[in-house]
Amino acid sequence: MELKKQEEMTVYETTKGGRYRWVTVTTLLLAIGAILHLISPSIGGVTPNWTIAMYCIAINLTKPKLGQALGIGLVAAAINIPTSKSAFPYGNLLSEPVGAIVCALIVCLSSQMALGKFSLKPAVSGFASTIASGMTFITILKVVLSLPMSVYLYAMIPVVLTVAALNAVITQALYFPAKKLFDMQGGSHAGNSTRKL
Repeated sequence: MELKKQEEMTVYETTKGGRYRWVTVTTLLLAIGAILHLISPSIGGVTPNWTIAMYCIAINLTKPKLGQALGIGLVAAAINIPTSKSAFPYGNLLSEPVGAIVCALIVCLSSQMALGKFSLKPAVSGFASTIASGMTFITILKVVLSLPMSVYLYAMIPVVLTVAALNAVITQALYFPAKKLFDMQGGSHAGNSTRKL
């Protein structure tokens, strides 16, 4: 009888690394993104958006809830404002949360998106988040600065698409070493800090 009771008992414990480890991981990746954003040279007027790439990696690793993803986007925006080379950096306050939420939706709600055992979710989320964030940002820029439609269509949108393609490659390439390190250190998901034994 005692043995049966023991078998039925479920024990929960906090995963190694702590309940809020995801905050530390996200902050570290955003800080790296900010540094890379500052030192990366522009090639043909195009620079990868390291901030988006880094928060996409963080979201893929930690799988936060939508409210948490919104928080990640707002922190990313706050980091981007002083380092932005844009004529209207405050557009980041809307564009980065949009990108982070799109990333979280893809990570949490979509299918596996795998090629065999190789997950393509980092690349897909990096691309889609950059498109969402970039389109939001350039639309704000067009309205605030009263830019001509021709500039919006033929100069700004192609840049967003190019940066999105670069970010897809960067997010995919950096995700796996980041995941290996995260798992080695006992990483835990933002939305689920316990495991069943």
